[in-house]
Amino acid sequence: MADRSFSDLSLAALYDTLNPWGPGDDFYLDLVLSARSVLDVGCGTGQLLGRARESGHAGRLCGLDPAAAMLVQARRRASVEWVLGDLTTTRWEREFDLVVMTGHVFQLLLTDGQLRDALAAVRRALDDGGRFVFETRNPAARAWRSWTPERVREATDPHGEVVRVRHDVETPVAGNRVTFTETFDHPDWERPRVSRSTLRFTGPEILDGFLTEAGFAVHERFGDWGRGPLTPTAPEIITVARPQRP
Repeated sequence: MADRSFSDLSLAALYDTLNPWGPGDDFYLDLVLSARSVLDVGCGTGQLLGRARESGHAGRLCGLDPAAAMLVQARRRASVEWVLGDLTTTRWEREFDLVVMTGHVFQLLLTDGQLRDALAAVRRALDDGGRFVFETRNPAARAWRSWTPERVREATDPHGEVVRVRHDVETPVAGNRVTFTETFDHPDWERPRVSRSTLRFTGPEILDGFLTEAGFAVHERFGDWGRGPLTPTAPEIITVARPQRP
C-alpha cells in the first residue's frame, strides 16, 4: 500500500523492497511506453518512469510527489523530471497525453473537494486526446478485512536484513473511509516505526459521477491487471478516462 508512510527517509529507502515490480507495473508501463508525454501523480521512488526511460521512452516523463524522501530515491533515476508537490501546488496546461495515478494514490483523496480539485488539475494537464488512467480498490471486495496484525509481510533489504510489516485496521469501519496503522520492524532500528493512514473507497457509480463532472468519459474499465471485467468480487476498479469532447 503506497501512502504517506514513506515520507520517512529510512522507510522511503525500503519502498522498492517492500513493493517489488508486479503485474500492475507492467500494465502501466505499456501505457507509458505508448505515450509521448507522461505525468505520474504520486510517483514515489520513480520506479515506473525510470523503467520506462530504461526501456527506450524518448519523450517527456514527469513525476510528481509530495514526499521529499520519496523524491530523494526518485532523483537517482536519470533523465526524468521530478517535481516536489501535488496537484494543488502545480499547474500544467495541456502538456501531457497521459496522466497516471498508480499505487492506489487515488484513494488518498479523502474529501469530495480534494477529489474534485485533483480531477480538475488532471483535466487541465491533459491534451484533448489524452488519457487519465488510475486504479482504486473495489469497495465491494472489502480488501481491508485481510489487513490484520497476524498477516505479516516480509522482505529482504539490499543488505540481507529482513523487514517485517503488519497492518491493523481501526474498527468499526464506517462509511467509505478505512483508517489503519502500518508497523515496520527492521533489525537495525531500536523500535518499530508506526504510521497511521486513511483511504477512501469509492464505488464505480460515484466515481463516474465525479469523472463526468470534471469533463471526463470512461473509455475502458477493468477489474484486475489482466484486463478482466469489473465484477462485485474484482479486486480493483481500473479506469481509463478521456476528456469529453465539447
